[in-house]
Amino acid sequence: MTVDDTLSARVEALIRTIAAREIMPRYRALRDQDIAEKAPGDIVTVADHAVEAALAEALASLLPEARFIGEERCALLPALLDTLDDGLVWIVDPIDGTANFAAGRAPFAVMVALLENGTTIASWIYDPLADRMTTARQGRGTRRNGTGIDTGLPADDARDWTGIVSRFAMPDEMAPAVAALETRIGTVVPTMRCAGHEYVLVAEGSRDFALYWRTLAWDHVPGALLLVEAGGVVERLDGTPYRPGSTATGLLLARDRRIADHVRAVLRQPAGTG
Repeated sequence: MTVDDTLSARVEALIRTIAAREIMPRYRALRDQDIAEKAPGDIVTVADHAVEAALAEALASLLPEARFIGEERCALLPALLDTLDDGLVWIVDPIDGTANFAAGRAPFAVMVALLENGTTIASWIYDPLADRMTTARQGRGTRRNGTGIDTGLPADDARDWTGIVSRFAMPDEMAPAVAALETRIGTVVPTMRCAGHEYVLVAEGSRDFALYWRTLAWDHVPGALLLVEAGGVVERLDGTPYRPGSTATGLLLARDRRIADHVRAVLRQPAGTG
């Protein structure tokens, strides 16, 4: 199907409305009983549940034929992810960066994507604090609050690049590769624990690359389309394309092909050997 201007605008509007109603009144106002732990180190708040429920209802009214897969539903029914390649599917992270939101700090975001037979055809990432909506449609580029953005022209010298590394769930054997990045790239900073925010940073050229190990679909499907449509690269560490339905680990984002290839080459070479 084609996501036209009207449908895209309606999705934007409902995301903004739901965020204003369910997220912002709870920001820095959560009680202890409003926060729970799904797994060690993985928290959820009443706002996550409220946003996901509201989005499920609102998106169903727009496209009744599309199924809905949300992070919190998947916590109870993990097998839902096995159906990403089947027909029209909404995939939603109600609050990406829940730990930040629960602690009363930025960044956090609402992330929504629409897939058709396993291909992402549209995505929306909304930063409620900044009132910044970044959107993409397949073949139509990336826009931030209605204005087109792209990754721009990065610096020629890798010593002038800035990258992000998320060590969450990363195995110990990756440590030498990450150390190589830290010594051969200009600046490497830790993740801000909000992939939605970090995808936008790379898409607008504020960061040059990002590296993740855990690649749950709701964390990466919306941002991947945004970045690719802005001119960037989203690939597995072996250089194969990212697919929403894949359960593989390791993901590299980059502003352009040259940066992706350079970072991958550094990752393959242990620290101190070149």
